[in-house]
This record gives sequence, C-alpha cells and structure tokens, in this order.
Amino acid sequence: MTAYLPSPLRLRRATLSLITLLGGVSLAVIPAATVAISSRLFSRPEQGVIAVAVMVATFAGQLTFAVVLESRLSSAATERRVVFPLWLAGLALVAALVIALNPTNPVVLCVGLPLLIAALEVGRGVSVAERLDVREIWASVMVGLGALGGVVAAFTGQNWALIPLVAGIAAATLLRCLPVAHKASRPEPAVMGWVVADTAITGVIYPLLNTMILALLGPGDAVLFTAIATVSGLLAIPLNFMRLRLLKAHSQLDIVVSAGAVLAAVVVLVVLERTGVLGFIFGGVWTRSAAILPLVLACCWRGASLPTTIPFAALRRMGEVRLLTGLRAVVSAMAFALAAVGLWLHSLPAVFLGLLLAELASAVVYELARRRRVRAAEQLAVAAR
Repeated sequence: MTAYLPSPLRLRRATLSLITLLGGVSLAVIPAATVAISSRLFSRPEQGVIAVAVMVATFAGQLTFAVVLESRLSSAATERRVVFPLWLAGLALVAALVIALNPTNPVVLCVGLPLLIAALEVGRGVSVAERLDVREIWASVMVGLGALGGVVAAFTGQNWALIPLVAGIAAATLLRCLPVAHKASRPEPAVMGWVVADTAITGVIYPLLNTMILALLGPGDAVLFTAIATVSGLLAIPLNFMRLRLLKAHSQLDIVVSAGAVLAAVVVLVVLERTGVLGFIFGGVWTRSAAILPLVLACCWRGASLPTTIPFAALRRMGEVRLLTGLRAVVSAMAFALAAVGLWLHSLPAVFLGLLLAELASAVVYELARRRRVRAAEQLAVAAR
C-alpha cells in the first residue's frame, strides 16, 4: 500500500518510521540502566538476583504483549486494532510510585519491574502497530531522559538513582494511554491461546538460563549475561519494529530500514565496547571479563532473527498459529539444549553460540514452513477453478 502514496508522503512516512524505530532504544535502555544502577546501589549477591529479575520482567512483558497486542494482530478475522489498556497503565504507575518511595529496596524493585517492563513493551507496541509516531517519539524521549538521569545519579553515588528511571517510565505511560479514535479488536480466543503458549515456550528459556547461571556460575556471570543480553537487545529494537509492521502487512521498506538499523547497532556496540564505555557503565563485572567475544556472538544471535522474522510474520498473517506454536516449541527446546551445553562448559561465549545456532536453524525451519503453506494455498486455488 505504501508504494501507491505520493513521494512526499512516502518520504514522511519513512522518516517517521525511522525516528520511531530509533526511539525503541528507550525500551532497551531500561533493563541496561537497571543493571547499571544496581551495580552502584546494591551488593553483588543482590545484583545477581536483580539480574535474574530483569530477565523475568522481560519475560512478563513478552507475555503481556502477546495477550494484549500479538493475539489481536494475529486474529485474521478481525480488524486487528490495538490500544494501550488503562488497567496496565494504572498498575505500572502504582509500581513506579512504590519504587520511588523505596528506591534502595531490591525486593520492591524486583516485584515492580515486571509491571514497568510490561507497560513499556505494550505501550511502544501499540504506538508502532497503529503508527502513532509523534506520540511515540515524545514517550521515548521521556523514557530515555529518565534512564539517563538515573544512571548519572548512580555514578555520582546517589541512593535515589532509581527515581528518575521510574519517573521517566511513568511519564511515558501517561502519554501512551491517552485516548485514540479507534477501539481494540476482540481477539479470537483460540488464536490468543496459541499465541500466548507460543510466547511462553520461547520466552521462558532466558530467565531459566540466567537462573541456572546464577546457581552454577555465581552472581558475577549472571549479571554479565544479563548485561550482554540487554545491550545486544539494541538489535532487537529494529527487529521487533519490523515484526510489528509485518504482522499488519508485508512492507519491503520496513524490512530495509530495519536491516540497516541492525547493522548500525552492531557497529555502535562494538565501538562502545572497544572504547570502554560499556565497561564504565556496567562496572567491574564487565571490565574483569573478556566481554568482546560473548558480545559479538550475542549480536550475531540477535541479528540472525532478521531472516527468521520475515517468514514468521508471514505465517502469522496467514493465521497459522498452531503450526507456529509447534515449530517454536521444537526450536526453543533446541536453543535451550545448545545453550545448556555452553553452560556445562562454564562458558558464556558457548551459551551465546548455542543460541545463535538455534536461531539460524529456526530461520530455515520457518522459511520451509512458509513455502509449504504457500504451495498448499496455490494448489487449493488451482483445484477450486
């Protein structure tokens, strides 16, 4: 549909898409900023627990995203419209207030994080899917400024460093829950069940892996795993952006923009690591480790999602939720097994290598499934003539 727009409108849409995509940095910044702040605010054992809590919160955000957004975007029989639910905004605002009143309590932080991350995931997802670009740009700025303020405060030794972080999230949440002209579509119950099961099967691997790392390798490696996973999550921003847009409709423009952003993000991360910026942000847990190899492997793992996302979104648009759930279960089991081998070797690079190999295999599996589905549809169309 984009191809039929006049050139100025296409340019404006592409520009807004790029700015909105870049605004996704704010989503990846929150887990990284939380780890960075906790490294200055809490003891090493508490940091290890918070590192696992960050992974659990990310998983909770993915599940909420699946229920609120992806189930509706995958319901082919509906208009597939989404809005930011007020109940989620309210819970996130309460969590932000409680953390602000108890900024040095690690338990409060661990309990509140899932609500905050869920609100960030869903709020941004709604803006991207419904092309609320201007609103999303301002919301991203608020989250980014809050994270920056919190990290700066932590570096100067302030024990209230979490307050700016949660304040930025609260401000963005208020903006993202402003009224819109449309109503949310009602998801098909069967589709929702399969989508949530799909997300749960896939997302549970990472908090489970990090819990095992905490138990077997100690809090230092658990924090480093979370730090590398969240930093490489910068690459997930354009990939998630692309997936949301492709769930609505296939767009070559969004694929090209997202691929370019992935390459740029890899370059930025390597430069930040080599210049010592990441070591400065994450402190001793980063500088005392040879982080460059696991970081590069983590970037390759994230980047390998690009060829996976295209056939995945195509199958979702076709309504193949059952097929995808089965495929994701197989791929997730393979990813966990390969990553567990790395854990058995007591090697974080081997863990990320296992995740990379599993992602490459999943790209092949999804593409073969897509082609098979297309051939079946073509045969049915021929038979119906």
